[in-house]
Amino acid sequence: MRQRVALIGAVLALCAACAAGTPDSPVTVTVTPSRTSAQAPSPGATLPQTASAGPSSSTTGATGPTGPTSSATTACPLPSASTKSTKPAAPTSTAPRTTTPTSRPTPPASPSTPVTRPATVLGVLPTTDKVVALTFDGGGDDGGAAAILATLRCSGVPASFFVTGRFVTAYPSLIGDLAAVGPVGNHSWDHPHFPTLTDTQVASQLDRTRSAIIAATGKDPIPFFRFPFGDSDGRTRTLVGAQGYQAVGWTVDSLGWKGTSGGMTASKVVDRVVSAARPGEIVLMHLGANPDDHTTLDADALPQIIERLRATGYRFVTLESLR
Repeated sequence: MRQRVALIGAVLALCAACAAGTPDSPVTVTVTPSRTSAQAPSPGATLPQTASAGPSSSTTGATGPTGPTSSATTACPLPSASTKSTKPAAPTSTAPRTTTPTSRPTPPASPSTPVTRPATVLGVLPTTDKVVALTFDGGGDDGGAAAILATLRCSGVPASFFVTGRFVTAYPSLIGDLAAVGPVGNHSWDHPHFPTLTDTQVASQLDRTRSAIIAATGKDPIPFFRFPFGDSDGRTRTLVGAQGYQAVGWTVDSLGWKGTSGGMTASKVVDRVVSAARPGEIVLMHLGANPDDHTTLDADALPQIIERLRATGYRFVTLESLR
């Protein structure tokens, strides 16, 4: 009985307080009944947050164009990110590739007779556009190849390559990676002076290397050929053209192959290539290291070459226009 009287007194006191209250100090009574997991929530009730299967709003941007940069981009040797907006569309993905190439078609048993090409050596692309063709020869070791590929991929720059047959047999996986960046051309079997060879020997140099490149890449190197040492004469140019090849020379030799022992530096290589810039410039560089001092000046200079040429309005192309 005393408990009931006390409860009634408390209710009456609460009513009195409500009657005396002002609008600036309302009295709010919140009733929160206990609820088991089987009970449905009342309308408007706020439930505890549960884990969501989808991404939270804070991670939405990670799946869009402004998401985090890939590891290939963050590792880019280019010293400045300001050139990214001027970067041409890359013909291939710039993401790192596996070193083991996919299965390649075998060389055709009876290749078709190629179209005869002019007995000339092309030293510049026939264009008035501000374009540069970076070309890399491979005939010794592969000392600078990994750094060169990394720079080309992350900067979205295509290039063309000329390799010897012996280089292909020594680095078959590398040849597959080169072919994913740009065309791989014929650079003879073992880098001899062509004017000293017989007609039969010239044909053998071309055919053996062609077969090796097709086996490694699934792509025919014709029509791209570069004379070893740039050494040719009228007879060898005619023989090469008759096999369907367009001999490609260069507008400028970077001289990175001389190494520091030959008086070159990466800075000199950059200045030499950039100062020779002109529409259709063909740049000669090398994939290997200097055999004496083991420097890889072309690989070291490549990021600055790309940045400085882009800064002057040049873009980069392969030799595909020569097909």
